[in-house]
Amino acid sequence: MSAEIVHRYEKGDEVARATYPITRESLVRYAGASGDFNAIHYRDDVAESVGLPGVLAHGMLTMGLAVQPVVDWVGDPARIGAYQVRFTRPVVVDPASGATIEVVAKIGTLDEEAGTARIDLTVTVDGQTVLGKAQVSVTLP
Repeated sequence: MSAEIVHRYEKGDEVARATYPITRESLVRYAGASGDFNAIHYRDDVAESVGLPGVLAHGMLTMGLAVQPVVDWVGDPARIGAYQVRFTRPVVVDPASGATIEVVAKIGTLDEEAGTARIDLTVTVDGQTVLGKAQVSVTLP
């Protein structure tokens, strides 16, 4: 008797999608939680004095939000084996309208025998990519 493998996933399948609004209050809360009180994350004058277009979201906040839909999809953070990103554009957080991070997660590679996959993330704000080569290695649910 042989076991038949059921193919549940294929390369290119979208496995998760999420949108995260970020406000200046979000930045203050994250600063308190992380201990990162760099003034570029809450003061326009400081951000502009160092040549930035405005107050920026913390890179690790952006990175954390980007992986969350994958964590939700696999159902257990212990299923995340590795995670990497390249920061390509800062997330400017407008004092009035904030910013919205959009995440789409798709299967980039699949190893059915090992039960693992590389999930490729597309992370954008206002249609522009903010994280490049964002990839998550997971044990499939």
